Amino acid sequence: MKYAVVIEKAESNFSAYVPDLPGCVATGNTMEETEREIRSAIEFHLEGLKREGCQVPAPSSAVEYVEVAA
Repeated sequence: MKYAVVIEKAESNFSAYVPDLPGCVATGNTMEETEREIRSAIEFHLEGLKREGCQVPAPSSAVEYVEVAA
């Protein structure tokens, strides 16, 4: 499965979340670390949903960059 992930620069680190998986978040000192951490968080989140007998949501969010004149 392929989930959309949003990574944002915070004041002193990066944070990430998955729109299709509420509560699935991660942080890191670098973009690369944050990507690794959100991958682990997604796996952990999905394992928890399965263990609890909950349905795993299918990826449904899409990401698109929109160019605008500045």
